[in-house]
Amino acid sequence: MKAIEVAEIGGPDKLKYVDRPIPLRGEDESLIDVRVAGINFIDTYNRSGLYPRPLPFIPGAEGVGILREKSRVCPSDLSVGMRVGWVLGEGGYADVASLPSQRLIPIPDEINSADATALLLQGMTAHYLAFDSYRVNPGEVALVHAGAGGVGLLLTQFLKSLGAVVIATASTTEKRELCLAAGADHSIGYQGFHEFAMETSKGLGVHVVYDGIGKNTFEESLICLRLRGSLVVYGYASGPVPPVALSKLTARSIFLSRPTLSHFVADRDELLWRAKEVFAAHLNGQLNVRIGGRYPLKDAQKAHEDLESRSTTGKLILEL
Repeated sequence: MKAIEVAEIGGPDKLKYVDRPIPLRGEDESLIDVRVAGINFIDTYNRSGLYPRPLPFIPGAEGVGILREKSRVCPSDLSVGMRVGWVLGEGGYADVASLPSQRLIPIPDEINSADATALLLQGMTAHYLAFDSYRVNPGEVALVHAGAGGVGLLLTQFLKSLGAVVIATASTTEKRELCLAAGADHSIGYQGFHEFAMETSKGLGVHVVYDGIGKNTFEESLICLRLRGSLVVYGYASGPVPPVALSKLTARSIFLSRPTLSHFVADRDELLWRAKEVFAAHLNGQLNVRIGGRYPLKDAQKAHEDLESRSTTGKLILEL
């Protein structure tokens, strides 16, 4: 089979297009013929060594494919030949992946494989951010960084469904227009976002900042918050946040969290429930998906370069 392999950590050039044997299925694993693999920042963190994995490895935490061969302990709602998806797995950048059967998600017939992939890791991330990390009340002000990204566009839509006033940051005019089309009340560049947030909130500060950028926005995000405001850092697109002195939180009793999706899909029941919530929101028109880039498997390096340049919008996918 064809696959993308990382044999040494580093930049996108470490993604090599290779021939590899079809993986051996573990006792609790099923084989999947991959149709679409999602491109996510966690893949770049693995490749760069920020989140290290034993070498060599095949990246690909998320995707959709056809169940080819199931394990003896496969859940009863799964059958050979059906479409399934996965998140937080391994080996998705390949023609065939071996994945834990308990983590496979049935895909509704009404949702195509590309859209389903966009709704998995990024859709469920947006869901737990909006409904669990900080649930906004109607009229509260939320600042969403990287608003034109895959998570940002979906998160904005969830926040608007809850009645929030959304300020979305994005780097270009085109991206800011996408934020507004997703429902954001305001969309601005990164320079001076603190001043705009304070003006919009009548000097009080915003209720919550959702930050997937990390190092470059963290300090200014802190001073955007009102008393007892929440800063939710869920990613490091610009690099990890340096150590934080707790005294920076004391001035306004700020709540700081660094959540991760794995803790919000901790068992199969919660995984399926959250996926169904996201799928239902898409099917009822509440949650629209933007596929920002489609690449063949052999161009995974280009996909990583584009993602890390922060020039892309929406969801990037590999199509097999």
